[in-house]
Amino acid sequence: MKIAIAQLNYHIGNFEKNTAKILEKIEEAKNELVDLIVFSEMSICGYPPQDLLEKKSFIERCEEAIEEIVANSKNIAIIIGSPTINFNPKGKKLYNSALFINEGEIKFMQHKTLLPTYDIFDEYRYFEPNDKFNVVEYKGKKIAITICEDLWDEQPANNPFAKNQLYTITPMEKLIGYKPDFVINIAASPFSYSKIWGKKNIFIRNAKKYKLPIINVNQTGAQTELIFDGGSLVVNPDGTIADELNLFAEDYKVYQYDDIKKGKLKKHVNDDPDVIAKIHDALVLGVRDYFKKMSFSKATLGLSGGIDSAVVLVLASRALGAENLRVLLLPSKFSSGHSITDAAKLADNLCVRYDVVDIQQVVDSFGQSLNSIFKGLHPDITEENIQARARGTILMALSNKFGHILLNTSNKSESAVGYSTLYGDMAGGLSVLGDVYKSDVYKLAQYINREHEIIPENSIIKPPSAELRPDQKDSDSLPDYDTLDKILFEYIELQKTPEEIVSDGWEKSLVERIIRLVDSNEYKRYQAPPILRISSKAFGAGRRMPLVAKYC
Repeated sequence: MKIAIAQLNYHIGNFEKNTAKILEKIEEAKNELVDLIVFSEMSICGYPPQDLLEKKSFIERCEEAIEEIVANSKNIAIIIGSPTINFNPKGKKLYNSALFINEGEIKFMQHKTLLPTYDIFDEYRYFEPNDKFNVVEYKGKKIAITICEDLWDEQPANNPFAKNQLYTITPMEKLIGYKPDFVINIAASPFSYSKIWGKKNIFIRNAKKYKLPIINVNQTGAQTELIFDGGSLVVNPDGTIADELNLFAEDYKVYQYDDIKKGKLKKHVNDDPDVIAKIHDALVLGVRDYFKKMSFSKATLGLSGGIDSAVVLVLASRALGAENLRVLLLPSKFSSGHSITDAAKLADNLCVRYDVVDIQQVVDSFGQSLNSIFKGLHPDITEENIQARARGTILMALSNKFGHILLNTSNKSESAVGYSTLYGDMAGGLSVLGDVYKSDVYKLAQYINREHEIIPENSIIKPPSAELRPDQKDSDSLPDYDTLDKILFEYIELQKTPEEIVSDGWEKSLVERIIRLVDSNEYKRYQAPPILRISSKAFGAGRRMPLVAKYC
């Protein structure tokens, strides 16, 4: 039996394009005399469709797309993911399903059993869990079909209650009773730098446990803040990885079942341990797909000469092309001379067009307008914020006038403790570094410069500063970023209590101050742009905290 894996990048709700892409791969597989082609979870509509699933017309479009694929299933079998209707009057209206299609018919459907409802996942909001199990027979082989989480058998790494299995049922324990010859797992599993090997180990462990080959087909591409890395797997019955498809790109491969069954395959494995390289590639894909799927092509940002905006500009140039970028240098009387020269040098290195707009006149006009109201009051952070908001206003004017999306350049460390200005440096249509701690921003800059200098060295080595007052440095208001980021990681990703963090050797007053800053700045994060997610716990959809609450 010849089996093809189609790892594709879908556009949520773009049925015409998704279906055309699927049919193109089916035709390619037919030409290669493939017996079975496998697509990823929810490939009919793209994942995650969220509340589009509540629209009747959306489900009808899914059904129309399925009909078109069924009509093209002569001489080939197809496994594909889609929402399907639950005709039982009880329970949720839909299933998350894998369809086995062959010779003009839907021969078999396997619904998803384990519906993730944690972090960014909310599947139980829409789907009824499966309670019936079987295998499908094809070409003399019994195939166990599972959907993503149905092979997961452990708690998320950042769950403080992770002492037992996440679910009370293990679908493979049900399916193994039907004596399958191999397992297909269709998935839409997003990238997180902390679970690169953890995800692989799930398939390795299951293959070893059940002594069966496993073929995993994952989605690739970005959907708003979620980035899907692909990396679909073929795992031998002894748990060795036989082959792995490309990361952060579409891919398509064909295998002989006998080669997998006998453990003869040993092709390509993405075993590069460089996590920063993967974060870089994920962010480039995240920016590229956000623009492409929103039908935008051009971006702008404020280039300060600092490391954050420098890294964002490089990522954007690799995602969109330098010719599609136009940046602004926005100095004030507090900007150092090297900030302007560093910013200009980077733009020149990348061949990006830039303009210099001095904001001091704008800031002074705000001050004059507020003189009578602020009379007798000393300048404070209010005046600093006016500078940030002046920059935000000018950047948004360029965005509006030329149809560019403004890229936000705030990092996760700043967002966590509120070291940012609402309607100022928090402005933008997409936050590129909002899930990247400052310590890792430096590592990204070093990775970008690994072969030759792109980001000026001075942008990397100089002390970070918002340059909103004379001789200002970030360290005036915050602990050093190495310390800050470690405490933030324990509190946000690991969800440790203040007492647990202190017990790790951190000063109590410092821990309490940082946690107080995180908790008190939730209101700012509610108003932030979408953040590209690369960690196990990003701000946004996967971390839902109430604003009106009293708890610490």
